Amino acid sequence: MSEDRLSEVPGRGSEAIGLAEALPVATDEDGSPPEPPESHPPERPLPPVLATPSHEGWLAARRNRSRLWWRRASPNLRGTVYMITALLVYAVMVGAFKHLGTAIPLVETLMIRQIIMSAVVCIIAGRSLPLAFKTDRPGLQIFRGLITLASMLCGFSALLYIPLAQATAISFSQVLFVTVAAVLILKERVDAARWIATILGFLGVLIMLNPSTEGLNVWALMSVGGALFGAGITVSVRILGTSERTETILIYQGLVLMIVLAWPAFAFWIWPTPEQWFWLVLLSLFGTAGQWLITKAYQVGEAAALAPLDFSRLILAGFTGFVFFSEVPTATTLAGAAIVIGATLYTMRRNARGRPGSDLSSPP
Repeated sequence: MSEDRLSEVPGRGSEAIGLAEALPVATDEDGSPPEPPESHPPERPLPPVLATPSHEGWLAARRNRSRLWWRRASPNLRGTVYMITALLVYAVMVGAFKHLGTAIPLVETLMIRQIIMSAVVCIIAGRSLPLAFKTDRPGLQIFRGLITLASMLCGFSALLYIPLAQATAISFSQVLFVTVAAVLILKERVDAARWIATILGFLGVLIMLNPSTEGLNVWALMSVGGALFGAGITVSVRILGTSERTETILIYQGLVLMIVLAWPAFAFWIWPTPEQWFWLVLLSLFGTAGQWLITKAYQVGEAAALAPLDFSRLILAGFTGFVFFSEVPTATTLAGAAIVIGATLYTMRRNARGRPGSDLSSPP
C-alpha cells in the first residue's frame, strides 16, 4: 500500500510511515539493494491430450454400463435374465446329450455327469463342506436321490429316441403331476377349476403319446415317467427345503447316484474318445450351470413371473432338433403341446393368485 493511500486513513498515516521506516530493509552482501525478481509470463495450461480409444477402454466402459443397468434392474427382470440364460445353457446340454446318442452307455454318461457336478458343488461349498453332510432326514435324502436317478433314466432315454420337441412338451406335464401329488402327499386343497385344467393337460399328453393300433409309443411313455418322477423330486425338495441346506440336498443326491451307478457304469464302461470326453464334460458343466442359474432365478424373482418362461424350452428344443437333427414336430405333438401348455399356464396362474384362506398362494 503506498504512502498516499496510507495518509488518506485519518490518524494512521504518520504511524504507518514510522512503522515502515523502523522495519529493516533487505540488502545484498555488498550492501546494495536487491535486484527486482525476474518477471515470468503466466503459465498457460497445456491443451488436453486426446487419448486414442483402446479396445480395453471400450470394454471397461461397457462393463460399467452393464453393472449400472444390472443394479437398477427390478428383481423380476434379473430373474428373467437368469432364467433365459439357464434355458439356453440347458439347450446346449440337451444337444450335447443327443449328439452323443447311444455311443456311450446312458449309465456311464450319468455317472460322469454326476461326478463332475458333485466336484463343482464341493468346490463351491468350500470350507462349509463338512456342514453340508449334516442332515436331519437321511431317509428322505436317499429317497430323493433314487427318484432323481429314475427321472434321469426315463427322461434321457426318451431324448435319445423321440424328437426333442416331443420330449420337451411331455416334460411340461410335471406341473400336472405336482398338482396331484400336492393333494395326496402335501394335503393341499385344489379347486374344481384346477382339476379340470389338470385333466385337460393329461389329455394333451395322451395326444402327444400318439396311440395307434400298435400301442403307445414306449419312449414317449418313458418321457411321461421322467415327468412323474420329476414331480416326486419337486415334492421332496419342498419338504426338505424347510430344514435342509441346498448344498446338503445336492451332495446327498450325488452320493446316492454315484453309489447306485458305480457297478452298472463299470460293467458297461466304454472308454470315450477325446471328442466324446469333450461333449461329456461340456454337458456336465452346462447341466451344473443350468441348475445354479434356475435356483438363482427363483431366489431373486417371483415364481409366478418366471415359470411361464420355461415354455420357451419348447421353442429351443424344436429349433435344436430341426437344425441339428433334422427333426420336424408332428401335428399331434403341436396339438398336444398347445393343450398341455394352456393347462399348465392356467394352473400356475391359479397358484400365483390364490384365494383367501386357501393353500394356493404359492406355486408347488
